[in-house]
Amino acid sequence: MNNLLFCSVGRRGRLLRNVKETIGKTGLLVGTDLQSTAPALHYCDRRYVVPRITDPAYIDTILDICRENDIKAVTTLIDPEIEILAANSERFLQAGVIPLCPAPQSAIYCFDKYELFKYLSANGIRTPLTFHDWDEFKAALAQGRISFPIFMKPVCGSGSVGAHKVHTLEQAEADWFSGEHDYIIQELMTGGDCDADVYVDTISHKAVAAFSKRKIETRIGGASKTISFKDPKLFSFIEQICSLFEFNGPLDMDFFIKDGEYYLSEINPRFGGAYLHAYGAGVDFIRLIVNNINGIENPVNMGDYDSDLLMLMYDDVVICRADELVDTNFTTI
Repeated sequence: MNNLLFCSVGRRGRLLRNVKETIGKTGLLVGTDLQSTAPALHYCDRRYVVPRITDPAYIDTILDICRENDIKAVTTLIDPEIEILAANSERFLQAGVIPLCPAPQSAIYCFDKYELFKYLSANGIRTPLTFHDWDEFKAALAQGRISFPIFMKPVCGSGSVGAHKVHTLEQAEADWFSGEHDYIIQELMTGGDCDADVYVDTISHKAVAAFSKRKIETRIGGASKTISFKDPKLFSFIEQICSLFEFNGPLDMDFFIKDGEYYLSEINPRFGGAYLHAYGAGVDFIRLIVNNINGIENPVNMGDYDSDLLMLMYDDVVICRADELVDTNFTTI
């Protein structure tokens, strides 16, 4: 059976519906979340309410769920959990479960944006100029290496929280020393942006599929309207990037464009929020996961989709009875 475990499913109901469409009756879709009211749990065959990811018992709980349900592969849908799965990847492998997450050091690079900048720069990968030291930033400003407006965001942030444009040194200094976030400062990239959903085969560890799209509209945390495009130069850049990391499974990559070249902004080693567009265009990562579960190495097949396909995201709801939830111990206010 191709039983899959998705952790911290939250609101990602449409993604889990797509997972069920692919695996059908060949496997179980098992989901976990901290809250019984997480909408996406509704689309799982089996559902579990689990401790916080920071709880010392968390990984043992997830491993117990894996054993109980004969899970073949596990992934998470939130950034802070990626490093936790990565740090325990050997325990999952010993239990016969493929962890769809990076190796520990690669996970650190992806979560810490300044570490990512240093690693990419050292390996000749184009990426926005980034500072994590106030004095170094001011020196670069005086040397003309960077100028206002600039972009500030938390060094280990997620979902665009705290990310903002800054126009003056006074504003930058106030934000930097506010204590609200541990910031990095980046050059402001104004030449356009795009992103790509990428699958790295768990057997060959090569990037074997990619779906690229431009953002038409963005809401808090991600793109809500996108249009597909294909560029062999971008696919080649993605393969070059992936060769420098130890990835397994789905990735969400963000890029900027400057002087006709792609610059890597971020890598989120999980299903991106707009992966729905890729799935709708026929780029089915779930099928690739199932192949890997069954020992089948996926061939490289980059850009196997049509250009100019639109994704137009909208809101949806789950209506269910309280006794259908995993835990109905609600508090009345």
